[in-house]
Amino acid sequence: MSGILQQVYERLWAAYGPQHWWPGDGPFEVIVGAVLVQNTSWKNVERAIQNLRDAGLMEPRRLACIPLPELEEYIRPAGYYRIKARRLRNLLEMIVRRYGGSLERMFSRPMDVLREELLEVRGIGPETADSILLYAGQMPTFVVDAYTHRVLSRHGWIGFDADYYQIKEYFEGQLEPDVQLFNEYHALLVRVGHLHCRRRPKCSGCPLEPMLPEGGPLQPDSD
Repeated sequence: MSGILQQVYERLWAAYGPQHWWPGDGPFEVIVGAVLVQNTSWKNVERAIQNLRDAGLMEPRRLACIPLPELEEYIRPAGYYRIKARRLRNLLEMIVRRYGGSLERMFSRPMDVLREELLEVRGIGPETADSILLYAGQMPTFVVDAYTHRVLSRHGWIGFDADYYQIKEYFEGQLEPDVQLFNEYHALLVRVGHLHCRRRPKCSGCPLEPMLPEGGPLQPDSD
């Protein structure tokens, strides 16, 4: 692990400890949650997943077969339920069509091949695909989110215009491809982002405050 990334990880670990991510009971719940959590809180996703559990639908083939309006009602608590129902249906159809609904078969594929297959599914972007691979498939791919971008750019470690793949490469190019490390690192960045690196930064008391450039967090128009 390189100097800056090691310091960041050690500071966050010392402050927060292990995060026990991803929240979800088994790989399939993680997959469903990765789709439903877009633009909402996990608390809302839990309500939607509980609806599916109560209906006995937490299995790929079973969930893929229910009418779309019915799926929409089950996941309504997660918000944007019509859009998310279609995205989830698209993903389920891929899992059933290509792998007979078997997650074991799906995750036996090479990571890069499976990642491309996931990205071919309409509505599944890089963050969702990487979340599925890392948290459900236990594959060493780093997940990047808005918190990751904020933390790194405000400290000056990446540019504000860095895209998903540039940030992903920043981590994967310097870290060992270790599932547990990637899991904890991403979860710790989410934790510090939620507590401190919000849209309006709250730097006081942040474990990474001592690593800020002189003058405080950088802004997007900074050179």
